Amino acid sequence: SLGSAAVYESAQAEYQGMAFDSSNNRVVVAYKDDGNSSHGTAAVGTVSGTGITWGTPVVFEAASTSYVAATFDSSNNKIVIAYSDVGNSEHGTAIVGTVSGTSISFGSPAVFESAATTRIDATFDSNSNKVVITYRDDGNSSYGTAVVGTVSGTSISFGTPVVFNSGSTVNSSPAFDSSNNKVVVAYKDQGNSQYGTAIVGTVSGTSISFGSE
Repeated sequence: SLGSAAVYESAQAEYQGMAFDSSNNRVVVAYKDDGNSSHGTAAVGTVSGTGITWGTPVVFEAASTSYVAATFDSSNNKIVIAYSDVGNSEHGTAIVGTVSGTSISFGSPAVFESAATTRIDATFDSNSNKVVITYRDDGNSSYGTAVVGTVSGTSISFGTPVVFNSGSTVNSSPAFDSSNNKVVVAYKDQGNSQYGTAIVGTVSGTSISFGSE
């Protein structure tokens, strides 16, 4: 059954990514706010019973933003938002957010891919305490690519990106398998008749390696 709907943005919102902050028991939605020059924006939600209430939205990127994803780093108790920074040639970018009450504050953005980056998603590997971001690297033949991020305070740094599919890749979606301590990435392989495909990744340090798709 469903409760009542609650608006978090009174304007057109696109590219929503969502994560649960288990240290504060809050949900965070990150999105492109078309009512505010397409700026990257986030809002903190509080669930009570079958209802949800929202704090005031906060801009995390004061430029046009797309392909927004979010995940929660439970080791550092931080929200990590990954996105395409349209205001910076669509470079793949991430930023660390800290939830306090019904609001969220942010550190400085960090670029993880210095090329046009789309179809972004993210997950948290609680075994290695790393964030894994997957995306389509339009600067490299639209290959499916992954990068490992390390959160420190309100900053995030990245290892070298790794290709997991040497073909045009759309809508990659990563998840962490806590039983086997692996990251599983599912995606649409446009280089192989658009088949639905999955691959297993192993994080080691600041890199990730993959098995066979």
